[in-house]
Amino acid sequence: MEIVFTVLILLLAVAASGVLTRTLPFKLPLPLVQIAMGALLAWPRLGLHVTFNPEIFMVLFIPPLLFADGWRIPKREFFMARRAILMLALGLVFMTVLVVGYFVHALVPAIPLPVAFALAAVLSPTDAVALSGIIGKDKIPGRLMHILEGEALMNDASGLVALKFAIAAALTGVFSLRDASLSFVIIAVGGLAVGAAVSALFSFVSTRFLNLTEDGDPAPGVVMTLLIPFAAYLTAERFEWSGILAAVSAGMMMNYAAVANAGSVASRIRAASTWTMIEFVFNGMVFILLGLQFPHILGRALLDAHETSDAQVGLLIGYIAAVAAALYAMRFVWVWCLRWFASRGAAKHGVTNAVPGLRTVSVTTVAGVRGAVTLAGVLSLPVSLPDGAPLPGRDLAVFIASGVILLSLLVAVGALPVLLRGWRRGKDP
Repeated sequence: MEIVFTVLILLLAVAASGVLTRTLPFKLPLPLVQIAMGALLAWPRLGLHVTFNPEIFMVLFIPPLLFADGWRIPKREFFMARRAILMLALGLVFMTVLVVGYFVHALVPAIPLPVAFALAAVLSPTDAVALSGIIGKDKIPGRLMHILEGEALMNDASGLVALKFAIAAALTGVFSLRDASLSFVIIAVGGLAVGAAVSALFSFVSTRFLNLTEDGDPAPGVVMTLLIPFAAYLTAERFEWSGILAAVSAGMMMNYAAVANAGSVASRIRAASTWTMIEFVFNGMVFILLGLQFPHILGRALLDAHETSDAQVGLLIGYIAAVAAALYAMRFVWVWCLRWFASRGAAKHGVTNAVPGLRTVSVTTVAGVRGAVTLAGVLSLPVSLPDGAPLPGRDLAVFIASGVILLSLLVAVGALPVLLRGWRRGKDP
């Protein structure tokens, strides 16, 4: 019965967070309210502690959320911005792993280089869900928001693949760039193909056997849509391909499936309302679970350090600030260079004044908030080496990743409204 009460409490907290954000005299982003509620639920006297199992979390929460994002994102805009999205989702991720990995190892020699690369890999994916909850809708111009959403959809896979090879290097001491590159291509293409195939199969079954194009009961078809992301994710993972890209691909293919265009109005309305509710509940659960973990990870580490000395506490906080600063600097430079090269290409075609403004690059930089995938990734680091010895630097890596998640959310809450003030739609400031 304990797990039943825990689930009910979490659902109540999700509902209460939505009510609280509407009744507060001042405006707070919903993700921060949910994280704060999760932290309060972690208070020892309440006796509520949910063990964060990364594998269960990735299977239960990530596929439907990515599927819904892939289904919702405008495909034409996504295709038009494909170059920027791929450079952020692939190029920036791997450069972050390389540069920030070496930086972390130099900053904290107690963290071995493979573990530092693993930490950089889990810090590279961004969270568009948290970003949308922080800034609301239609605050960032459409094209830039589509790039940020597309980046977040794709970089989860590249970051977790990089994490996989970093963990392998930490456990075996062996790493091959050629093998890693080839494996990434196979993993990515396989995941995308599985997602598209699952959506196509659902379209075939629904239009021929569930009568979604007639006036029958749309409930079976809606239930089928709930199973698509899990089917795509688990099938891809079964073949050791990217389940994340499979869920994204399945969602993006839904707009091209016959059922999406030929289904009855009742089925489409019911599916839309069902998925709206699922997104709200699952997003809320994700952030409340984050809040539940932070006191146990951050609070315990800081208390242990305080028992040693106050200087140790300052050192740990300094690690978080330094790693976050390195991530922001890396992202700023990368985005500026991308926009500069794009402006050079535009100038060759007669487009003048195409160099990006400082505010555009700054918004793109600060908007790269970290979220639940980062925490799930860092908690998936093995506790011990093959010989049974503890993995060096794991606890410190978990602490730094948790702190960077929280700091990136707070920075976005404080900086984005200032940067977006006076933003004129349709103009690149």
